[in-house]
Amino acid sequence: MPATTPKPPTSMPAGGATRPSLSVRFSARDLVSVAIFSVIYFVIVLAIAMLGIISPLVMLLTLPLSAIAAGIPYMLFLTRARHPGMTTLFGIVLGLLELMIGHPWQGVLVMIAVSVLGDLILWAGRYRSTWAAIWTYTVFSCWFIGPWIPFFANPDEYLRSDHMSGMGDGYLAAFEQIVSAPAVLAMIAATIVCGFLGALLGTKLLRKHFRRAGLA
Repeated sequence: MPATTPKPPTSMPAGGATRPSLSVRFSARDLVSVAIFSVIYFVIVLAIAMLGIISPLVMLLTLPLSAIAAGIPYMLFLTRARHPGMTTLFGIVLGLLELMIGHPWQGVLVMIAVSVLGDLILWAGRYRSTWAAIWTYTVFSCWFIGPWIPFFANPDEYLRSDHMSGMGDGYLAAFEQIVSAPAVLAMIAATIVCGFLGALLGTKLLRKHFRRAGLA
């Protein structure tokens, strides 16, 4: 009997295929991926954010760039996110790391919220959509508004916080002159745009990984 040639696996589910179950399950490999990539993301953002020590203006100009640089490891992480819960766990781990360096608890809640939304976007794309991954990171980049919630709530109290009081009188004087609510909103908007650009850049640089993961 002649041998039959097996059909190659398809990278996309058939049009009538149902979406993956919303059940949350983690393997040891999943937990390792979340731990490694959340730390990498954290280090990249922290390294760029530290440039803000130079001056408040430098902070406003450079912080959005962290969304571009950190987009590469995040997009690589998404090639390993094959079921619900992974991006949410990523946000929880990253939020705890941010909390350890003094970020407000409101920022942690925002980070978890956008991570859950990212999970839903990936699920809607059946974990096989490159554009779902791109929009997941774009939405995730909205977490940058979280650390600024205390500033919008009470600017004077924000300036008296332990985090700001240690920056020195000169820095605080410059901060009051340069940093305003419109300036922060513009910076956050730029960060979200940079998140989209970072997702595109990460997708382009990691094209082989996306193909291997079956993303299209």
